Amino acid sequence: MGLKAFFHDLHTTRRLILISALLFCTSIMVGWLSTGTIQSMLAQQMEGLGEVAQRLQNSEHPQWSFFVFIFFNNAIKCVLVIFMGAVFGIAPFIFLIVNGMVLGFVVHLQTDMGRSMYEVVVKGLLPHGVIELPVLIIACAFGLKFGINIMSTIGTSIGLKRKGTGPAWDVFMKQTLRVSIWSVILLLIAAAIESGITYRLLSQ
Repeated sequence: MGLKAFFHDLHTTRRLILISALLFCTSIMVGWLSTGTIQSMLAQQMEGLGEVAQRLQNSEHPQWSFFVFIFFNNAIKCVLVIFMGAVFGIAPFIFLIVNGMVLGFVVHLQTDMGRSMYEVVVKGLLPHGVIELPVLIIACAFGLKFGINIMSTIGTSIGLKRKGTGPAWDVFMKQTLRVSIWSVILLLIAAAIESGITYRLLSQ
C-alpha cells in the first residue's frame, strides 16, 4: 500500500487519467458556456448545494461541520465511482461530466456576481483543488478502467477475444484497493484545507 506502488498504479493507467482530465476540462468549458436547459440543470444543482452550505454555516461549529461533510461526501463518491465503473464505465463518465460542468458554471457565476477570477480560483479553488481535482480524475480513470476490463472479460467469454488476453483481475483489484485508500487519505487532507484555509480566505 506504499506511495511508490500508488505512483506505479498511476503510471500504468496514465492514458485513461489523461483522457479523464481532458474530458473534465472540456466539461468545465461546457459549464462555463452553458445556456438554456443545461444552465437550468446546473442551477438546480447549485441550489441544492447552497441549502446544504447554509445549514452547515448555521451549525454550532461551522468549520468542523464543513470538514466532515466535505470529506465524507467526496471520499464516498470517489470510492463508489471506482467500483460503479464496473457497469461499463458509465458512472465515472457521467461523474466527470457533471462535476466539470458544475465547476465551470460556478466559476462563471461567481465572476458574473462581481468576484475577481483571482479570488474565485486562487483563493476559493486552488488551495484544496490541487489535491481534490486530481483525485477525482484518478478515481474516474480507474472507474473507466474497471468498465473496460469488464467488457474485455465479457468479450473473452463469448469468444470475441482470445483467452489469455483479458485483464489480470488479481493485479487490477489490488491496484483498485490501493487507489481507493490513497484517494481517501488525500481527500482527508483536501477537506482539512478546504474547511480551514479556503474557508478563512473566502470569509475575509
